[in-house]
Amino acid sequence: MSSVGIIGAGRLGQAMAQVAVRAGRSVAIANSRGPESLESVASALGVSARTASEAAAAPIVVIAVPWDHVAAAVDGIDWDDRVVIDATNDWVAEDLDGRTSSEVVAGLLPGARVVKAANTLGADVLGSDPREAGGQRVIFLSGDDADAKAKVVALFKDAGFAAIDLGDLVTGGVLQQIHHPLAGVNLIRL
Repeated sequence: MSSVGIIGAGRLGQAMAQVAVRAGRSVAIANSRGPESLESVASALGVSARTASEAAAAPIVVIAVPWDHVAAAVDGIDWDDRVVIDATNDWVAEDLDGRTSSEVVAGLLPGARVVKAANTLGADVLGSDPREAGGQRVIFLSGDDADAKAKVVALFKDAGFAAIDLGDLVTGGVLQQIHHPLAGVNLIRL
């Protein structure tokens, strides 16, 4: 089982830590204030508090910071060949020059294999047990690299989710963005 690094320790980062722990992965979580500030959160989640660079050394890395902090959070890190889950949302609905938010994120991560996922559910729902009403909660994902998507699907399936691949990063990314068809949709697959 590969480890998961999470950059961002707010509600979304903590929810993704719960997902990864449920999937049996070791987890490193980081924030902008340093590992010392995360000791109690990390202990409660059963994960390790690390620097952003240390968390980004994991084979799968989750970007779980507010949209306006993404560039600063990922700056200076070697992203070559990392599978990166972009769980961010462009809440400010700024003009992205016709690009999806995931295209913008991918542009900040040279060499990374970006998969858009874990951004359509609220953090409380994402972090809860996905087995509900005799079925599994659906998680949507999209990306351009088949191997990267397979690794992300495996992570979510191991955590109990039913993963649905929406295709490439642009097509699927649009569907998952705020104010688009799948934002906020909470489905259970029976």
